[in-house]
Amino acid sequence: MATITHIDDTRRDPRRWWALGALIASMLVLGFDTTILNVALPTMAGELGATTGQQQWMADAYVIVFAALMLPAGLLGDRFGRRLMLITGLVVFLAGSALGTLAGSVSVVIAARAVMGVGAALIMPLALSVLPSLFTSDEQGKAIGLVSTGSALGMPLGPIIGGWLLQHFWWGSIFLINVPMAAIAILACVFLLPETRDPASPKVDTLSTAFTTIGLGALIYAIIEAPDRGWGDPLILAVFAAAAVLITALVLRSRRVRRPMLDMSLLAQRGFLFNTVAATLVMFVLSGLMFVLPPYLQAVLGNDTLGTGVRMLPMVLGLSVAAKFAPALATRFGARAAVGAGLVVLAFAALLGSRTTTGSGYGFTALWLSLAGLGFGFALVPAMTAALATLPRDRAGSGSGLLMTLRQVGSAIGIALLGSLLADVFRDRLDVTGLPAPAADTAGNSVVAAHLIAHRTGSAHLAASANSAYVHGMGVVLLVCAIAALVSALLAAALLPNTPVARRTERAESPVVAEPVGDAGQ
Repeated sequence: MATITHIDDTRRDPRRWWALGALIASMLVLGFDTTILNVALPTMAGELGATTGQQQWMADAYVIVFAALMLPAGLLGDRFGRRLMLITGLVVFLAGSALGTLAGSVSVVIAARAVMGVGAALIMPLALSVLPSLFTSDEQGKAIGLVSTGSALGMPLGPIIGGWLLQHFWWGSIFLINVPMAAIAILACVFLLPETRDPASPKVDTLSTAFTTIGLGALIYAIIEAPDRGWGDPLILAVFAAAAVLITALVLRSRRVRRPMLDMSLLAQRGFLFNTVAATLVMFVLSGLMFVLPPYLQAVLGNDTLGTGVRMLPMVLGLSVAAKFAPALATRFGARAAVGAGLVVLAFAALLGSRTTTGSGYGFTALWLSLAGLGFGFALVPAMTAALATLPRDRAGSGSGLLMTLRQVGSAIGIALLGSLLADVFRDRLDVTGLPAPAADTAGNSVVAAHLIAHRTGSAHLAASANSAYVHGMGVVLLVCAIAALVSALLAAALLPNTPVARRTERAESPVVAEPVGDAGQ
């Protein structure tokens, strides 16, 4: 039987900072993997013959599973031990990476990414849910900021190391590099992280999990496939309808069950609801931008994979700087001011980016990328910190699971919707005059495919048209991102409570237990 210890005993343990290092290592793995794939997609598209839709599935197979399973993952951690489930997630993530290493087709890559999504679903919410049981109220903002920064620090390592691997090895090496990273994180969690749990948490609801997984999968499928089939296609309309029915059934079931997996009562708390909405909208913009940027840097500007990774650094460095200073800004001026200011900066950066032309060069891109990184950091970190601060400790797992689920839903819809918008605009603007029908159809699949056809046919006109069409499509996507960020800023100004984060955290504290079980490493 678990030994119940007063929460302050745990928080005085000096090992809590070493335990935080284990959590940062876990998040580093996820950040590392995200940007490696984004940089590798153009190369993989060329070698595997992947269309834009298939590239979206390689990205979204991970995100959909990630989003769908985070709610039950948080509950599993609450009931059976957060450290145990976190380690399990890292093992599954390692196994998915090994499968990706051996993949020889688009379908196997998508399957590997789905397995990695299962692991990530366990890692992300549980890495956050243990923080309230480890740190005092005045330490939690710093701890959340460090964990978020750990994930962000994986982002510059991913493109640089991934680019180097793609230059010297086959594309499967971008998955292989995750294996030692995940192994190190597993060892750190085993030896440094104390076990905590909440045996009173609700059981995992199989039916709700099915509603979530199938409903989100159907929604993303319809968005990704609509550009090819047409938005009025009967199958697309039927899948949209099925997604709406399943998600509605999930909400209705959650309202009837006494202790639901999707705890709708958390959304009744204004601070949690609107900070979560802000974080979700930020992730919508971030994921869309990260999807469209690497092909521009690689196919349009002509950089190799390593050069593409290095040229993404301004955004990541801006994000890292913002993550460092955002907690102090939110503490002094309140979450509303910090989140609103970050979203305004993000909107301006995206608007600036939408003015990119084929002759703009990298200097202009580096400028708006730096501003975008600052906007992301100043909006996302305070929103997450303020949302988590409203959670009672006995609902840390389910609450952080809900927060991260909605964030990942924002990411999945961002990739699907903005990627589909890009595919539509690119196909409409691409000039394939004079090409045979099969070659013209292939060229319209992606900017990478268009360049391959241009190289084979010796058509400089097709290459120039592909660059122009892609940059125009990217500009449209960035304009949509700017509008979304500006609307989000207005909503934040109107609806977010502005209580300083430190004081909000103190009110959210529970005076009872964190239920630490045993010692780290036991």
